[in-house]
Amino acid sequence: MSTIDNRLKQLESHLEQENPILLKSIRSFRQLDSIAYRMGLLSNEHSFATQIPWWPLISVLGTFSAGKSTFINHFLGTSLQRSGNQAVDDKFTVICYSNEQTPHALPGIALNADPRFPFYQMSNEIEQVAKGEGARIDAYLQLKTCPSDNLRGKIIIDSPGFDADAQRTSTLRITDHIIDLSDLVLVFFDARHPEPGAMRDTLDHLISSTIHRPDSSKFLYILNQIDTTARENNPEDIIAAWQRSLGERGLTAGRFYTIYSPDAAVTIEDEALKARYEMKRDEDLGEIHSRMQQVEIERAYRIVGALEKTVQEIEERAVPKLKTLLQEWRKMVLVGDAIMFTILFATLLTITIQAGYWSGLSFTPPWQADATGKWASLIVIITMLTGIHFAVRSVTRRWKARKLKQQSSHSTLRTDLAAAFSHSTRPIRSMLLFNPAGWGRRTKKVLANVMLDTETYVQTLNDGFTNPSGKSTAAKKPISSSD
Repeated sequence: MSTIDNRLKQLESHLEQENPILLKSIRSFRQLDSIAYRMGLLSNEHSFATQIPWWPLISVLGTFSAGKSTFINHFLGTSLQRSGNQAVDDKFTVICYSNEQTPHALPGIALNADPRFPFYQMSNEIEQVAKGEGARIDAYLQLKTCPSDNLRGKIIIDSPGFDADAQRTSTLRITDHIIDLSDLVLVFFDARHPEPGAMRDTLDHLISSTIHRPDSSKFLYILNQIDTTARENNPEDIIAAWQRSLGERGLTAGRFYTIYSPDAAVTIEDEALKARYEMKRDEDLGEIHSRMQQVEIERAYRIVGALEKTVQEIEERAVPKLKTLLQEWRKMVLVGDAIMFTILFATLLTITIQAGYWSGLSFTPPWQADATGKWASLIVIITMLTGIHFAVRSVTRRWKARKLKQQSSHSTLRTDLAAAFSHSTRPIRSMLLFNPAGWGRRTKKVLANVMLDTETYVQTLNDGFTNPSGKSTAAKKPISSSD
């Protein structure tokens, strides 16, 4: 059994009791893998199912001193993350549940080498944006375990903050990665520092990449440590200023909350004001915690949505791109053939003229004296032309594939276009085939069936939570990873 088959079987075993709907989706991922293998879009050591995290993910983003660690500690009910006004935790920290009562902190390689976690092979991503930094994976990532019941069935990712100067480019690359993977994104701002330069940069980076996202509702914007504004004459103006900053950058989706930690609050002398602040805090914290507990449901929809996105990537992006690439490559080969054949013809003409094989326009080489010589010369010419043609094919194929690999470092595609192009331009494959290798009616039918299955999965998920008719039905088993 191959490594990837073993991983998928382990995943199926995990989902068998946890979530039957997601278990069925593995079959659809296997079908997409088979298509990708035939087309060369995916190597046999990989699967689309392993490119996405199967645990519910909550990302906590923001600048240093925005209170992210204090919030996480309060949610977990334990002091797992160091907190303070400086950069006390300067790595991306993946926090997951453990039965052991003693928390553990593990190095970044524990995440980089484990495909079950969202940072699998992240060292390669870091290396692409910061040469030499991929080997320093432990400087960017760490894994922490915690026995908190609130953590069961989910993973929390604590970020080091956007205003990290030494590793800023790599930090932003990892941040974008976890935003794409997460089911819920909590973005923290510090009410004590009304939008300094680094905060404006944070807003610009986040909002520019989120306002047009189809999943923008998963972002919760949190103005933390709002208790410090109780000493101001008009604390409402501070909140309004933050809301204007978000609105000026075009943000209309996402929920805006104002909270502070009950465990690290400043003293509010005015009892009426204190009660008002606490009521608002508890209301917003309750909503945030509720969203965090429901993230398992959102995870199920995300996984099913990944199937649809993969089908669309193959059908609407990869295949059209490959067709264009093949058309460009054929033109390059034909032009190359014409140039090389012209050079060969000119070279042979020069040699035969100098050898005296021409009498006017009549070509009378000595080997044409018998039929064997004529056939031998014809075979030599055909062999030379064929050799030149395949040499041109090979050179243009390698050049085109190398260019594609260079472009792939900036691509968001999960498929390997360079490998698929090379697969479709193999020497044994005719240039007269205009479709990419593995693409045809059978493949289209399989993709259509996967899309139909995806709709069925969504409807089944909906049935677990909705009942438009209002009729009494048998008790439904909730779709949860904490069963």
